[in-house]
Amino acid sequence: MLVHGDASWYPAPMSDDSTLDDVRSVEQGPRPTLFRRLLVGLLTAIVVAGAAGLFGVRSSEATASNAGWTVSVTYAAVARAGLDVPWTVTVRRDGGFTGPITLAVTADYFEIYEEQGLDPAPATETADGERLYWTFDPPPGDELAVDFDAYIQPSSQLGASGEVTVLDGGSEVVSVPFRTWLVP
Repeated sequence: MLVHGDASWYPAPMSDDSTLDDVRSVEQGPRPTLFRRLLVGLLTAIVVAGAAGLFGVRSSEATASNAGWTVSVTYAAVARAGLDVPWTVTVRRDGGFTGPITLAVTADYFEIYEEQGLDPAPATETADGERLYWTFDPPPGDELAVDFDAYIQPSSQLGASGEVTVLDGGSEVVSVPFRTWLVP
């Protein structure tokens, strides 16, 4: 508040309970803005990365071979909750299949998914607490492809790791490990 006296204006003395007590003076200058600029830059980078699709699903493929058998798993290496993701197992055997094909898959890996179905459906399936065992009738030719139609559960937070193992006559022939990471 300014008071008029003797043809000059001068500031009135401030009281102890003034709302202007914590206002910075002109001599002190503005508050440092580096932190705010860094924060705005970080938020801008996140928005641009999201707009470019960098936070979407990133799929990968893991393959292993042994004794004429080859197993490949196409899976979501990075995903977010609520998104559809790929998960396909392809089993090849030189010369074709002579009997049923059994896949042993880590059971708790599938806890991150909302399942829509398995195609083709296994002829039989069972579990032992650690693994799911899917047995498929032999297809014509030398390749079996199994597609798991699913999306990541909205409540999933961290991701999971798993392994697919091909069993021949009850013996493990070839295994492929994989890991899905989930981002917010």
